[in-house]
Amino acid sequence: MNACLLAAALIIPNTIGQTMYEGEIEAQNSTFHKLWGQSFKWTFDDLPLTARVADHRVPYSGYIYPDTHGGTVSALVKYDQAFDQKGRAAAHERRDTSLTAPVTRRVTYTRRVGFGGSRTFTRLETVHAVPYWYGHCNGWTSATIRHAEPQTSVVRNGVVFTPADIKGLLAEIYIYNENEMLAEGYINPGKLHTIIANWIGRGMHPIGMEADPGSEKWNYPIYGYSVEAYNRSAKGVDVQLVVKYAMSSETETDKSPRIEKEKHFNYHLNLDDEGKITGGYYYRNSARIDMLWVPLRPKAAGEKGNERGNPYVDINEVLAIWRDSVPAVDRTKWAHVDPIELDRLTDDIQFTHLRPTQPGDATLATSAKPATAIEPALAISEVVNNSFATTSASETPNDELAESDLAMP
Repeated sequence: MNACLLAAALIIPNTIGQTMYEGEIEAQNSTFHKLWGQSFKWTFDDLPLTARVADHRVPYSGYIYPDTHGGTVSALVKYDQAFDQKGRAAAHERRDTSLTAPVTRRVTYTRRVGFGGSRTFTRLETVHAVPYWYGHCNGWTSATIRHAEPQTSVVRNGVVFTPADIKGLLAEIYIYNENEMLAEGYINPGKLHTIIANWIGRGMHPIGMEADPGSEKWNYPIYGYSVEAYNRSAKGVDVQLVVKYAMSSETETDKSPRIEKEKHFNYHLNLDDEGKITGGYYYRNSARIDMLWVPLRPKAAGEKGNERGNPYVDINEVLAIWRDSVPAVDRTKWAHVDPIELDRLTDDIQFTHLRPTQPGDATLATSAKPATAIEPALAISEVVNNSFATTSASETPNDELAESDLAMP
């Protein structure tokens, strides 16, 4: 049963949770340092007010592979033809997408009473069905954040995997894979603002969003934002935040569209004497979300972190097919946290998180303080022991490289 994500959450009225707890702050500091080797910034004036990933890094609009349509079974049929003549990967997916969940619905019916009369009754009934929104939206979101879009077909054991097939396989290996949860439930606007500004503003790294609080779970990748600040005082500031994210497509295609959507947030941020964000509250016309997360490296099915994954799909085979579908020059631009060893950038392939400056690469408008380039631009493997490195990776033993290592300002 591939629910489109992870956990239900309640929206608490905007008068609750105005100040973030010490544990919330420490959790962000710890997670960011673990994955970036840098300090999470809380000072409002230190955070970029507008940012957008480079055009080549904008997530593709992938398909959610609904359970009611068999999930990723079409791609897995090809996988079985190439690697498992017993058809076990596709069979596992058919079982997984057919699992039912209890659904309570209100049923109205009419009963005859007396002579020629009738009476209407209403009662609640519980039935078992696959909800229409169950699917792989978190699998697609993870794949499009961590991987460049497949470009060419790849042949394995005489079977042709098209780019659309490869996207289906990527969505499958991430559907139950663990994520780093950045925020869930009631997300204090102070936390919302700082997570987006640190991850996308400073890191130019897309993150996952569960966009519609309630029983249904819909996940999409955020890749840009803009902030308009007003009513600034020593103790606070009002903010209008516009978030850019990729919407899912109606089907999977070899060349996916880029369907851009927006969410609009309106909130007040509380500031301490040093200008650090300590919390805040939403205004009534603000959008709400109940989850922010970042995908981690794929684990083999059955391992800790992917206990419910498809046991008949070899993630190394899938990733090898993906690599053969994407030119190396494009893969080396795809910096992300928690890289697996084969996709770790080397010391001679550098990257920056510069905002686009060429014609046609316009950033989100409105802010007086744009995101700045990382100085200097470091290769991933140049970050040593979770701190800025001043020497090249070639001068550092490999066993000293940080496990997760992107350079940030």
